[in-house]
Amino acid sequence: MNFVIKGNICYSVSPTEIRTVNGYAVCREGLSCGVYETLPGEFAGYTLYDCGDQLVIPGMADLHIHASQFAYRGTCMDLELLDWLNNHAFPEESKFADPEYADKAYAVFADSMKKSATTRACIFASRHAEATEILMEKLEASGIVSYVGKVNMDREAPDPLREESAEGSAADTVRWIESVRGKFARTYPILTPRFIPSCTDRLMEKLGEIQRKYGLPMQSHLSENKGEIAWVKSLCPDAAFYGDAYDIHGLFGRNHESGADVPTIMAHCVWSSDEEIARMKEQGVYVAHCPASNMNVASGIAPIRRYLNAGLRLGLGSDVAGGQSESMFRAVTDAIQVSKLYWRHIDQGCKALTFEEVFHMATMGGGGFFGRVGSFESGYEFDAVVLDDSIQPTTLAMDARQRLERAFYLSVDRDGITHKFVRGIKIL
Repeated sequence: MNFVIKGNICYSVSPTEIRTVNGYAVCREGLSCGVYETLPGEFAGYTLYDCGDQLVIPGMADLHIHASQFAYRGTCMDLELLDWLNNHAFPEESKFADPEYADKAYAVFADSMKKSATTRACIFASRHAEATEILMEKLEASGIVSYVGKVNMDREAPDPLREESAEGSAADTVRWIESVRGKFARTYPILTPRFIPSCTDRLMEKLGEIQRKYGLPMQSHLSENKGEIAWVKSLCPDAAFYGDAYDIHGLFGRNHESGADVPTIMAHCVWSSDEEIARMKEQGVYVAHCPASNMNVASGIAPIRRYLNAGLRLGLGSDVAGGQSESMFRAVTDAIQVSKLYWRHIDQGCKALTFEEVFHMATMGGGGFFGRVGSFESGYEFDAVVLDDSIQPTTLAMDARQRLERAFYLSVDRDGITHKFVRGIKIL
């Protein structure tokens, strides 16, 4: 696990700056020892990966993806969110009651994640505990680091997916947690109430108790669609806003009973109110921005510039199968492009996002949910992807920063990954 990568090293040092060095990135015992133009003598005996003129970047962090929807990605984009769930997502997820189907479907998913530029991911499975454990086994073998959630749903779901009761859902979740605790080296459980409409107050109360007992992080959906927000208001009239329906149960960045932090990811946040934004800031909730999904199921454009200005914790999600691709390169370019539409057509006070800002969200921003992840600065866990951007030839002379941006827009991650490292272990 002690090695050096030689190439064009590109990584964020802040949300507005990408550092590029034609030199060496050093890994010692799974951690970065920094980036150097000239290799210090103390590292001379390390294994050298000489990648020539190729680009070397931190691995991507996908904060929101549905493994159980992976089979139909790129199809079924004809409906808005709630109808899309009922007509497409729920019927597919029902199939995961069959462990044989889960084994086949999750093998495809895990293989695709291994071959992608993603090194860290937060993943929704389905409500089926056995299938979720199958997914975790396959992700562990893939080499990436992930949080995986058995989904909870005890209302507003078709019969094959609706769990019989809050108590039954909670008990099944506990059995799953106990089954996977300590079983894997890089695959971890995360609490996953699908969203407030599919979870009764009693189930959310039980999940809060489970969180306090096991200290797990949590993930869910928030303020994705206007119809969804109105639905939550009718179901939870005592909640001040959508996010407050999670916070009441200590599942929104902080456990109010114990005062402990509850690492939390909320996907989408397209229509978050000022009060909701302030609560997310105060309690350190991560926003997983999913631009492709928000376009495909017609939810809208999240005001990410506002969230940056407010100091929220921001990362990106591919949100397959609402999003059509697991490519985080595509998520980066989608985020930039939709921000231009937001600026031009909705709020000219919200300037468009830059490549530097969104590259940071895809690496250090989302990586922060996993700890010191997403950079080659000293002390960060060493995740790296090496790209051969010569597969997209050009007659122009470009510096490393220009080549990096071009590699994202031209989807070099599809065929141009030559090496991939996670926690200092080479997996490709």
